[in-house]
Amino acid sequence: MKGWYKALEDIVWLTQLGLNMLLPLVLCLGGCWWAVTNWGWPEWLFLPAVLLGLAAGAQNFWVFCKERLDRTKKEKNDRVGFNSHQ
Repeated sequence: MKGWYKALEDIVWLTQLGLNMLLPLVLCLGGCWWAVTNWGWPEWLFLPAVLLGLAAGAQNFWVFCKERLDRTKKEKNDRVGFNSHQ
């Protein structure tokens, strides 16, 4: 049963990571599209919106991975191996 729980937990982590990386890009492009259509802004602003969305997604990826690595270090148990008795 513990293996199923770990597999489901990993699926949740991957889903959250995907959303953390994709959502900033979608929001930046949506905001740029809205500004271009409603306010008549130039269409070249899509390029900075894409770059800003990718940068925000990369920053979210970095923070997510750093927190995940810190959590796995804390969860690591200090078992004594067969050849490493104290």
